[in-house]
Amino acid sequence: MEERTAGTSSSGGSRTGRNLPAAIAVGVVLGALAIGSLYTIKELFLLVMVAAVGVGVLELTKAFATRDIKVPAVPVLAGLVAMQAGAYWGGPLWLLATFAIFAFVLLGWRMFSDGTDGYVRDASASVFTLFYPAMLTAFAALLLRADDGDHRVLIFLAVTVASDIGGYIAGVLFGRHQMTVISPKKTWEGFAGSFVACTAVGAWLVAWLLGGAIWQGALIGGLAALLATLGDLIESMIKRDLGIKDLGTILPGHGGLMDRLDSLVTTLVPVWLLMTLFF
Repeated sequence: MEERTAGTSSSGGSRTGRNLPAAIAVGVVLGALAIGSLYTIKELFLLVMVAAVGVGVLELTKAFATRDIKVPAVPVLAGLVAMQAGAYWGGPLWLLATFAIFAFVLLGWRMFSDGTDGYVRDASASVFTLFYPAMLTAFAALLLRADDGDHRVLIFLAVTVASDIGGYIAGVLFGRHQMTVISPKKTWEGFAGSFVACTAVGAWLVAWLLGGAIWQGALIGGLAALLATLGDLIESMIKRDLGIKDLGTILPGHGGLMDRLDSLVTTLVPVWLLMTLFF
């Protein structure tokens, strides 16, 4: 989520064109759906996640198509489902093996579909889509498969959302110094707000839900703040290269699913790794 360095207009939207009330309402609904499924039946959360990432994959393939980059949605979606299932029921080795299999499927798919022209371009974009977001989000399934997986996933979601909220508030109130031209609305003050919010939420939830040390939660939160910001910038680079503002329009006030998944995708692997090492 990009920081805003200005308040809202009289129409309810921010000066950046976002509808803040709609964005808050959508965020609440998505949060309730995630938490409700997470603490009822774990597999139900897995289905919700696959559906959300699947929409994100479709948005990404459509965005690539605007620059005549062909990414076949069907094998990528099949790989998404297989990797989530492999990670949840098999573990990391199954996830890695499934990714490798479907990467070769995509290379072969492109070989026999559109000739030699643009093969490297299309094949690279296809494997990239299989990796980001399809494979990376499967690490949520690895978090989920633990006995306390519901708590672990909740902590991951909470620190990532805290990054957005902390960055937004600090950016609005104190944002003065631009972080990078890649995303002009991001400021160093906003990043500081993200960092403080993430470390505080991480320290609190890890101590409360997992019985861990405060420093462990703070470390998880601090790393999440750094990588969530990196995820925002990576997606900004993709959109700038493709010449589009948002990757989709399905979520009022947010854009597309990928516009919400960007920071989650890059945060997942290190959060999973630290939780695995600590607990």
